[in-house]
Amino acid sequence: MPPRFVSCESHTYKEVETSDILKKVRKIEIKTRGLSQNIFAGQYHSAFKGRGMAFAEVREYQYGDDVRDIDWNVTARFQRPYVKVFEEERELTVMLLIDVSGSLDFGTSRQTKADMVTEIAATLAFSAIQNNDKIGVIFFSDRIEKYIPPQKGRKHILYIIREMLDFHPQSRKTDVGEAMEYLTRVMKRHCTAFVLSDFYSNSSFLNALQIANRKHDVVAIQVYDKRAKELPDVGLMRVKDAESGQEMYIDTSSKKLRQAHTRYWLEREENLRQTFAKSNVDWASVATDEDYVKAMMALFSQRS
Repeated sequence: MPPRFVSCESHTYKEVETSDILKKVRKIEIKTRGLSQNIFAGQYHSAFKGRGMAFAEVREYQYGDDVRDIDWNVTARFQRPYVKVFEEERELTVMLLIDVSGSLDFGTSRQTKADMVTEIAATLAFSAIQNNDKIGVIFFSDRIEKYIPPQKGRKHILYIIREMLDFHPQSRKTDVGEAMEYLTRVMKRHCTAFVLSDFYSNSSFLNALQIANRKHDVVAIQVYDKRAKELPDVGLMRVKDAESGQEMYIDTSSKKLRQAHTRYWLEREENLRQTFAKSNVDWASVATDEDYVKAMMALFSQRS
C-alpha cells in the first residue's frame, strides 16, 4: 500500500497580528453570512428539523381537524369544540466538530483544507443563528483540543471564526473516534453535529460514530485536496506526511506509482463510504478547488 501523501512541504504556523486576524474574520463573515442568508436559508430550515411540535394556541374546531387534537377542557368551558394548534419547535443545538490536525494545512489549489473548513463552518454557523439555533464547537486532533459551549448570537460566531483562524493545536495527528466519543459524553441532549475533516483518522471510528449518531444527528463533511486523489507527473518530488513528520522522495514520473496512489485513494474512499452507510450518517465530499456551495446544497436537498 502506498504511503499516505498528506503534504508536499512542511507547514509552520505563523504569528499573525491581531489586526490581520480581525480583517480575515470580517472577510469570512461578509462572504459566509451572505451565503447563509441568500442561498442556505430555506434549505437549512427544511434539512435540519427541530425537536418536535410545541403547543401554540387553541382555536375552534373546523371540518377535517383531527379529533385527537380536541382540547376537552376548553371545549367544556365554551360548549363548542376547540382544538389545540401545534407548531414546529425549531430551536436546535448545532455542534461543529472541526479537525485541526496537521493534514488540514495542506492545499495545492486556491486554498488549504483548513481554509475551506473554516468557510464551511462559518456558513453553517450563520445559517444556524438565522434559525435561532445555538452553535458550539469541538476542536479535535487525536485529542480534544478545545470545547466551546453552544450559545447564540453574532458575537459568539465571530469568536468561533477567530479561534478557527488562529488556533494552535497541541497534536498534529487525527482520531475522529475520540471526537465522537467526546460529543456523546458532553452533549446530554439531542443535537445536530457537523464533522468537518479530511478523515485521515489514525484508527477506526465506526463504533464511536454509530453510538454518536444514535443519540444525535451526525452529518459528515469531507474536505480533500485533488492531489490526494491524483499525483501529477512532475518527476522527483519530496513529500512529507504533515501528521507523522515522515519525509521521502518519490518519482512521480512512474505510471505504476501514480496508479497505486489513485488506487489507494479509491479504496480509502470506499471504506469511508461504507463507514458512513453503516452508521446511517449523511455526508458530502468536496475538494479545495471546487465550489463547496454545490456540495452543501446537494447535502441539504437529500435530507429535505
